[in-house]
Amino acid sequence: MPKMTYFDRDGRVHVIEGEAGLSVMEAIRDSGFDDQFAICGGCCSCGTCHVHVDAAWQEKVGPPHADEADLLDSFDHRQPNSRLSCQISFEDELDGLTVRIAPAE
Repeated sequence: MPKMTYFDRDGRVHVIEGEAGLSVMEAIRDSGFDDQFAICGGCCSCGTCHVHVDAAWQEKVGPPHADEADLLDSFDHRQPNSRLSCQISFEDELDGLTVRIAPAE
């Protein structure tokens, strides 16, 4: 199973394993993180799973799709490395991925 490191909104570091094929959002949620995260359940409609992808992983993760980019455009905390974690498939190729959960909007 691939591993991922994420920083929660308080800056705490979490290293988790996730099942390949799930989304990054599902892996984070299934690790026990709640804090108003992924309210829509992964439908790319609420943006509560907004993350900032570590620069070393941006190219591998890729850019947001049009609908995702439109939603991200409405956030104050959007950065060039912003993605919705529900739209990133957590595959073996992303073993070692690092993301930071964006501040709540």
